[in-house]
Order: sequence, then C-alpha cells, then structure tokens
Amino acid sequence: MTEFRRRRADFSSFLLDLLTRQLDELGRDRAQPYDIVDLGGGTGGVATALARLGHRVTVVDPSPDALASLERRTVDAGLQGLIVGRQGDASDLVDVLGPASTDVVVCHRVLDVVESAPDALAATAAVLRPEGALSLLVAQRDATVLSLALAGHVALARRAYADRTGFDVEQVVALVQQAGFTVVAGHGIGAISAFVPEPVLDAEPGARTELAALEAEVSQDPAFRSLAPYLHVFARLS
Repeated sequence: MTEFRRRRADFSSFLLDLLTRQLDELGRDRAQPYDIVDLGGGTGGVATALARLGHRVTVVDPSPDALASLERRTVDAGLQGLIVGRQGDASDLVDVLGPASTDVVVCHRVLDVVESAPDALAATAAVLRPEGALSLLVAQRDATVLSLALAGHVALARRAYADRTGFDVEQVVALVQQAGFTVVAGHGIGAISAFVPEPVLDAEPGARTELAALEAEVSQDPAFRSLAPYLHVFARLS
C-alpha cells in the first residue's frame, strides 16, 4: 500500500508540474487567472494546487460526500473564493455550468468511467470559451496488459488485451479531434517509474531524482508513451 501511495504521489506531482507549465504557456500574453472546471475533481487535489496559483476552480462531481470534503479542504487551505463545488457529472455539465462559461476543463480519469467518451468530450467542448483548453488524462490499455503480465497474472493480462474498450494513444487523439479540439501535446505518465520496484529506488542515492528526470525525457517518446499507465493530452478548442 505504501508503494502504491508513493507511486501515485509521484505520478500526481509530474502531472501537476506538466499542467502548470502548459497553462503558463497558454497564458503567456494573459494577465488574468483562468476560470477552470475540474470535472470529476472529487475532494480537490488538483483544484487546490491550481487555486494556489491564483486560478478560479469549479469542481463538478456527482458525490455529495466528496464535495463536502472539498469544502473542508478549501477552508483549511484558506482558498475560499477560489474553489467552489457543484454537484453534477459529464452528462449534465452544460446544464450545471452553462455554455461557453470557462477557460479550461480538467478531465482526469473521467473517460475511464463514463458511458460515452464522445458525449463527455462534446460536453467539455460546449462549456469552453473560444480557444479554451482541455487537460485530459486516461488510463491506457497496453500498460494494464503489461503490468498484469509482469505481476504474473497472465490470464488477466490476456483478458485485458482482448478488451478493446480500453484506450490507447491513437484512439484518444481521434476522440479529442472529433470533439473539435486540436491536440497541443501528449505525454505518457509513469512510462518507466510504474515498472521500477520501490526497493531499487530506495537503495540507490539520487535514484528518484534521476528517475523523475528520465520520466520527463521519455514522456513524449512514442515508444514509451504508448506503454505508460496514463496518457495526458493537452488540447485547444479549434
């Protein structure tokens, strides 16, 4: 469990650093902070980080319990006025927010659970202002197959490989483009670190720093990106 939490923290840190740089690049000529919607943002891990940068974040989530935790977290962090929670999901996103009402939509691990990925992406496009941006994170099928096989669960790996509903890079890019977006960048998250045992990193001084640098270097390499557990796509509304 400790290893899983540490790995998840590493993934989250890399992803937030990446998203921060992308938002900075997006707003080079902009003096105002962004209005950001975190779809399925739960208790506000991403929202808190973005609000600390000065952005205004609306978390849309179907869970009242998650939104209650979000409110407590917002107060504890002193971010009242920068974070607000609204109950809803991808299916009623336009009704909850209104059309053309935000600058950026963060849609992390949402397509993995919705009934219709095209409909969810259409909803994100509908609530964005002209030239708005999408931060999309999905789990990748090929990495799931590899992880299961390396863990000795070969039968499960075969079933995962046969399940064509999982995402890969080409499929995600096509879905994003069909929703009216232009892909700016695509990065693999955890392409190497997901497969390096924690004891190896703990035994070698400086290994974590070197691994983080290596992750950044290979994250856009197509060969490594396709094997990453998660794919992050940053796109602009065309």
